[in-house]
Amino acid sequence: QLQLVETGGGLVQPGGSLRLSCAASGFTLDYYAIGWFRQAPGKEREGVSCISSSGGSTDYADSVKGRFTISRDNAKNTVYLQMDSLKPEDTAVYYCAARMYYSRSYCSQPNRWDDWGQGTQVTVSS
Repeated sequence: QLQLVETGGGLVQPGGSLRLSCAASGFTLDYYAIGWFRQAPGKEREGVSCISSSGGSTDYADSVKGRFTISRDNAKNTVYLQMDSLKPEDTAVYYCAARMYYSRSYCSQPNRWDDWGQGTQVTVSS
């Protein structure tokens, strides 16, 4: 099983920014698509963004388009999620997940992803 570790969460005021990192342990991320998902209390896990193994293809949920940016640095074995203009409704536990083959349609389907990190809490509040 692949090991993924998310870091970078925290408490931020509305309009602020955070950058989440998803680091791989014990394997190289080069061949894997990575997705970011989030789950708020009482809600289902939802897709936020995903990126292909090369970084050439990305996708975003409508709710975060124009505010979040996904990127990857395969040399550092890490994928990032830059979150700007944060809103209270962005509050959730954020997870990264990996799968071998990228498909835009899978970005919104958590059950299509094979390996998950433990999550990092993001709280947007004044």
